[in-house]
Amino acid sequence: MLIPQGKTRAENRRPFSKLFAEPSDSLVEYRKDREFPGVPNSNWLSRRKAAAQLSEMRYQGGAASYLEVLTNETNYSDAQLGIAQAQLNELAGLVRVYRNLGGGWQ
Repeated sequence: MLIPQGKTRAENRRPFSKLFAEPSDSLVEYRKDREFPGVPNSNWLSRRKAAAQLSEMRYQGGAASYLEVLTNETNYSDAQLGIAQAQLNELAGLVRVYRNLGGGWQ
């Protein structure tokens, strides 16, 4: 094996070991993003939506304040944002896996 002039064997091997570490690390990150228990799911989102709708009906009937309506609508919006962020993290992780495995697009 020819080693470029001025480099030791250890210096020459670093990029090769990095070749396997980066795909492995990105795959671990991707799996963690998919399995994270704090990520909101569709059931959680539908409960937030139902709470927002219920508070609106209660407000229309005079049984709730508008503050309750706003709070539940804010919770519903936060749930939607949480799901979108979780999906973004998962897909970005998948892109990192493909890129580190040598994939790309032109």
